[in-house]
Amino acid sequence: MRSEVLNSRKIIWTAFLFLAMAVSVLNFSAPVNAAARDLPDFSDLVDRVGPGVVNIRTTQKVSQNPQGFPGMDPNDPFFEFFRRFMPPGTPMPGQPGQPGQPGQTPRGAPAPEREVPSGVGSGFVIDADGYLLTNHHVVDGAESIIVTFPDKREFKGKVIGSDQRTDVALVKIEGKNLPFLKIGNVNNTKVGQWVVAIGSPFGLENSVTAGIVSAKGRDTGEYLPFIQTDVAVNPGNSGGPLLNLDGEVIGINSQIYSRTGGFMGISFAIPIDEAMRVAKQLRENGKVSRGRIGVGIGEVDKDVAKALGLDSAVGALVGSVGKDSPAEKAGVIAGDIILRFDGKKVVKASDLPRIVGETKPGSKVSMVLWRKGAEKTVAITVAEFETDAAKAAPAPAEKPKPAEADKLGLTVTDPTAQEKSALNLTGGVVVRNSVGMAAAAGIVTGDVILRLGRTDITSEKQFAELVKAIPKGQAAPLLVRRGENSFFVVITP
Repeated sequence: MRSEVLNSRKIIWTAFLFLAMAVSVLNFSAPVNAAARDLPDFSDLVDRVGPGVVNIRTTQKVSQNPQGFPGMDPNDPFFEFFRRFMPPGTPMPGQPGQPGQPGQTPRGAPAPEREVPSGVGSGFVIDADGYLLTNHHVVDGAESIIVTFPDKREFKGKVIGSDQRTDVALVKIEGKNLPFLKIGNVNNTKVGQWVVAIGSPFGLENSVTAGIVSAKGRDTGEYLPFIQTDVAVNPGNSGGPLLNLDGEVIGINSQIYSRTGGFMGISFAIPIDEAMRVAKQLRENGKVSRGRIGVGIGEVDKDVAKALGLDSAVGALVGSVGKDSPAEKAGVIAGDIILRFDGKKVVKASDLPRIVGETKPGSKVSMVLWRKGAEKTVAITVAEFETDAAKAAPAPAEKPKPAEADKLGLTVTDPTAQEKSALNLTGGVVVRNSVGMAAAAGIVTGDVILRLGRTDITSEKQFAELVKAIPKGQAAPLLVRRGENSFFVVITP
């Protein structure tokens, strides 16, 4: 009887144990399976868009001497050094005064050229007639372009136009009914969404990588606000598409942040809306026409904004105004802060070049400035963008004897006649020495102080009186010019 009771208890405990294990397995596996079901599957997307993503190979011509030293002319002084390491009997260029032998290059004759591979990148077709997009740096300087599709078809590409400033190039191949990619809306893209890149990293064609959007509107010092992702992008991915989960192109993979040359977790893509605007101009005109107003700009920090009466640190601080530029003709001066251009807000300094660049040259638009504590609206006619070399002002020969430093730590004098001429000054005082608070704030000898607070500086005497009148503990914003650029420095006595 006791044995039967024990057996019964054993059966009950065994059943209970199996039941507990089953419940445990269900509890732990359910979330895992649910999470697995939530992960995206990119296979259908790749099947749909993959045929329109291409590999791009480029070649360049290099000079080559008959002995196989690519790029080295036979007349090069080091040519004889390398010749000594060639096997005996190798033909060499003819000697001075002797005709060249067969297979040789006479001294002074141009070395023959040959085409060599110069780069590998990616691209994608944007219409069925054979127009495709890639990066400027992929095709820059190429003698020939070979475009290869995933089905191994090869075409010779022709650059319709290429824009270095945005790193966008438009290439044409002769073909009909080609597979092409659909263009998406960047504005609908959110940080944290899944994205996919397809390209040819290290020449490995049709490689697919995935990740998420890390940030939008990322400034990297370039002309465009990039899309930042954690998608693995490596050399060779350049020019390939960045895709959303609908298979639409939202960017062109262009740059990576790297200390090694390889992927380190951060990559950048050109927003496709910006790229398509460039491509449209390249297709119609072969070049990109951009607006310019002729100002040098800088950021507005919190201290400057507060000192100048702005509610927040917004806008672009005008540091310099080009001579005879649209800005000068409109009455813009150094120290102005541009708040709006053609009705568009300038939140940070890098917004202004993009907004102005997208404005058609010749257009007359309104621009809202912040000057001396109040808004001022001016009309400005946009000119076409061109590169202007900055002109360095010659150093003045005469320097007046410096006086004692004021309570800001500044020793200033009126500018000399040479300084007025060289720097085109109509006012201001020149810093002869900077110590204490002024030196700590970054003011150096040779700077020109144009304004204190909202008052333009006209003389050394006036500046000294204004400095004496600054209450203790009150911020003093100084408009400082250095070379061709101006900026604000805030000092609190």
